[in-house]
Amino acid sequence: MVPQGSSVRVDLAGRSYDILIGRGRINEAGEHLRRLCPGGRAAIVTDTHVAELHLRTLDAALAEAGIQSTSIVLPAGEPTKSFAALETVCDGVIAARLERGDAVIALGGGVIGDLAGFAASIIRRGMRFVQIPTSLLAQVDSSVGGKTAINTRQGKNLVGAFHQPVLVIADTALLDTLPEREFRAGYAEVVKYGLLGDSGFFNWLEGGAWRRIFEGGPEREEAVRISCAAKAAIVARDETEQGDRALLNLGHTFGHALEAAVGYDGARLVHGEAIAIGMRLAFDFSREQGLCTGQDAIRVRRHLEAVGLPTRLSDIPGGAGTAASLLDAIRQDKKVARGALTFILVRGIGESFIAKDVDPDLILRFLDCQLGHDI
Repeated sequence: MVPQGSSVRVDLAGRSYDILIGRGRINEAGEHLRRLCPGGRAAIVTDTHVAELHLRTLDAALAEAGIQSTSIVLPAGEPTKSFAALETVCDGVIAARLERGDAVIALGGGVIGDLAGFAASIIRRGMRFVQIPTSLLAQVDSSVGGKTAINTRQGKNLVGAFHQPVLVIADTALLDTLPEREFRAGYAEVVKYGLLGDSGFFNWLEGGAWRRIFEGGPEREEAVRISCAAKAAIVARDETEQGDRALLNLGHTFGHALEAAVGYDGARLVHGEAIAIGMRLAFDFSREQGLCTGQDAIRVRRHLEAVGLPTRLSDIPGGAGTAASLLDAIRQDKKVARGALTFILVRGIGESFIAKDVDPDLILRFLDCQLGHDI
């Protein structure tokens, strides 16, 4: 069990920061911001849905600490990670006359965090940035590590920058308001940490802890802490993804291609669902290449299905396009180097590795087979 008020440190020398974890921690936001930005002001970037639920609470916490703030409220959904929304955020922050030493606060899920972080990285050549993630996916993954980006017509997260926050507040009480589908999708990123490097964590989840995480028991805070600690350790070793950090993309090369295939239509497929399918594909492709056992691949598929996540291409409403179109999307992946495909593959549960120069023909045949019949 995680004690109330636990934290994880992201150790980056002069740019280290804390991830504060626990119920009700949004109420501490003003106190921490006053310490990090003495005399500063803030711009809160959020979306319409989150604003209705949580903006008043954050406003009150900042006001109590004497911090003036302005709010920039955007439409909810993946399409908001766009050039148009980036312009809106930049215009709003500049119009409010915020200075470089002031803060941009992301109050929302991964979309808002990525967008607001990118804006903070470029306004006045870099402003302080605070993450207050409101989704499970953002609390365990996208809010930590400094990756910021927007999408383009060509693919997901192709325009962005590394810009570390000065603080992350993971208030697990905010997850109580998440729709079940969104919480389940976020859980895919929790499972990922077990699959890529911690078989014991996966065993714990598989053994029944996942149910208590969904119910809101102390296992929820424990899962967030373990996930954040795992990511913090990798980020500390490889901040800008020159090596080990790529392991965090287990399932993402396939998953991002699937998101592109549905035009980032959240009604058909949200990010965590795409990653769930992507992780199952990564395990099955690894099995076909003789890298891992069929039993491990089956365990992964069965656990994801038990949780209620999709695992098959046929689970995507309206389909996933053709093998050729998916391969084209994969070629836009950020890990592609000089045209060579890089995938995160596995030798078993908890044993992922970076596979460079994967033969595109092998991927094409694998996807064609997946589209032809579900295993």
